[in-house]
Amino acid sequence: MATDSQGEETVAHGAEAAEHASEGGGLVFHPMDQFIVKPLFGDGAVGMFTVTNVTFWMALTVLAIIGLLVLGTSRRATIPSRIQSIAELAYGFIRKMVEDVAGKDALPYFPYIMTLFIFIVFSNFLGLLPGAFTTTSHIAVTAVLAMLVFLTVTLMGFFKHGLGFLGVFWISAAPLPLRPILALIEVISYFVRPVSHSIRLAGNMMAGHAVIKVFAAFAPMVTISVGVGLLVTPLSIIAITAIYALEVLVAFIQAYVFTILTCVYLKDALHPHH
Repeated sequence: MATDSQGEETVAHGAEAAEHASEGGGLVFHPMDQFIVKPLFGDGAVGMFTVTNVTFWMALTVLAIIGLLVLGTSRRATIPSRIQSIAELAYGFIRKMVEDVAGKDALPYFPYIMTLFIFIVFSNFLGLLPGAFTTTSHIAVTAVLAMLVFLTVTLMGFFKHGLGFLGVFWISAAPLPLRPILALIEVISYFVRPVSHSIRLAGNMMAGHAVIKVFAAFAPMVTISVGVGLLVTPLSIIAITAIYALEVLVAFIQAYVFTILTCVYLKDALHPHH
């Protein structure tokens, strides 16, 4: 009971300190607040079937994909419109990636890889809109995508090659004494794949948005202190613009990296022998 009361007092003192800081003109901001999952309607607890901001932005992502790939290509004009051109460019880009990285025998799995890329790239870009929620910044989302890739590739490898799929861990090109050691390293790296696959995407998206929020907190400095603000505010705006431009590039690159790694893993499942 004493510990509980001390904890409550600590929280209360923290809240009072934040309140006094804000009343006294201090700069109080929380760059990670933008990643909090909240109910879309009301302020209650988030349950299994609660419609949240994550649900809302995922639904917008799906609608945007339908608008591009379904509605945008419904006419299939000989002289394509801008939307049709973008859809065809994305289709050709991913198809060539699958063929170049995993081989022509991986083309039957192209629809799955195309779906992954389009979903991630749209989620990343929609998250750059003011007031948006970046769904790919949450490890819960990226971990599901990575585990689906991991399980799909692993099950497909065993289905196609049986126990021969274990050849992916046996590097026959290496000297015989080193093969058991390398096999152990390959096993560990194989099961780490979904972890690195998911953390890379979530970490990069979260870091960029958090940095933008930090610099955005210094932008209104001119309203607090005119002398310091005349220097800090313009620099903050320039930094926000530069980081935002970088985030536009990162949004595409991270979708590309996630997709090309999926193609690499698919290649291992189709051709497990080194």
